[in-house]
Amino acid sequence: MSENKLGYSTLSDDEIVATETQFGANHYGRLKTVVRKAEGPWLYTADGRKVLDCLAAYSAANPGHHHPYIVKKAKEAIDNGYASVLSNVVYTDVLSAFLKKTAEILPQLAPRFENSGNKVLPKNGGVESVETAIKLARYFGWKHKGIEDGKQEIIVFNNNFHGRMVTVVSFSTSKKYKEGFGPLTEGFVSVEYGDLDAVKKVVNENTCGILVEPMQGEGGMYQPPAGFLKGLRDLCDEKDMLLMFDEIQVGMGRTGKMFCFEHENVIPDAIMLGKAISGGLAPLSVMVTSAHLMDMVFSPGSDGSTFGGYPYACACGIAALDVMINEDLPKRSAEMGAKLQKRIEEIASRSKHVKEVRGRGLFIGIEVKSGDAMHFCHKMLEMDMLCNDSHGHTIRISPPLVIGDAEIDYICERLEKVLVG
Repeated sequence: MSENKLGYSTLSDDEIVATETQFGANHYGRLKTVVRKAEGPWLYTADGRKVLDCLAAYSAANPGHHHPYIVKKAKEAIDNGYASVLSNVVYTDVLSAFLKKTAEILPQLAPRFENSGNKVLPKNGGVESVETAIKLARYFGWKHKGIEDGKQEIIVFNNNFHGRMVTVVSFSTSKKYKEGFGPLTEGFVSVEYGDLDAVKKVVNENTCGILVEPMQGEGGMYQPPAGFLKGLRDLCDEKDMLLMFDEIQVGMGRTGKMFCFEHENVIPDAIMLGKAISGGLAPLSVMVTSAHLMDMVFSPGSDGSTFGGYPYACACGIAALDVMINEDLPKRSAEMGAKLQKRIEEIASRSKHVKEVRGRGLFIGIEVKSGDAMHFCHKMLEMDMLCNDSHGHTIRISPPLVIGDAEIDYICERLEKVLVG
């Protein structure tokens, strides 16, 4: 890198913003900050600012930006000629290694059917794996339960967030995600998150599955009442339905466990993982279920993805899983998260702005009474700390899991200034 260049180009920040505005879709509310470099939990700008990343790309950067071990393995894949995309009609050793590692890091899924091990179906972004899980449940309903094809129903939850493809936004309860994009996909029934009785009332002969986030992210950083997930598990066992957990934001160590479902020891029939599973260096997601269910539903021609699980992404994925395990990032998340949440709660007790603090591990939400969390996020960005809102009313604090005591001090100093004054 030349001495007068930070990042990819020598364009000024204003030129970059103007170019993106002219040639890119206006589909994100952007903060006017241009990041040129990322390392660990830090972001760097051309004017010398060092910004603490408390968003972590919605949990994609759990092991920190450009983790040296993951970068090393990514470079090896390129340098040694096994990073390029290949047709899925051939086998690759790197894909086989990634599938095995991912399948075995999870307990036996869908154990009520048989102890046949797990199988993994890789995709690119998380929403693709959610749609794959929807296909799993619908086919299961048709093939296993005998539901007439086209009549299958899946129970979802209010304020859910599972992505923005047409099928997925069809069952969003946020108007802005789906207005004008009709005709929308049918076959979903949405109920209040955490209300087990409401779930039981909508189950019928066509219900084939339940799709739920074990802790809501975009919906406001909510965790369900104790026993809710267990209640869903019992209901699915009783009614012969599939229980599917979307852990794209809350898995991979984010909440202080490798998987969020471990907090209540409730084993799903299928799980979706993404974002951090590649260490933030490549698009990669997975839908994992038991071998029995995977083989029931998917056969040649029933699914496919050119870049889903391609060699470079898998090399990053293997390295990211190694880092998660070898550095015990879930434990670090639990320890640092407990420290951070305790200090945030103390700050909140003295603030006239805070309604509630909630979270697990390094997945913490600060709900503000005004309902305008971004007001405070903008103030913190002025003090070199990047965070965002969840559902408008909650400040989302979810830094990379590699933060330490110094970064906790950094976060709390800024929260003190904006929430207390």
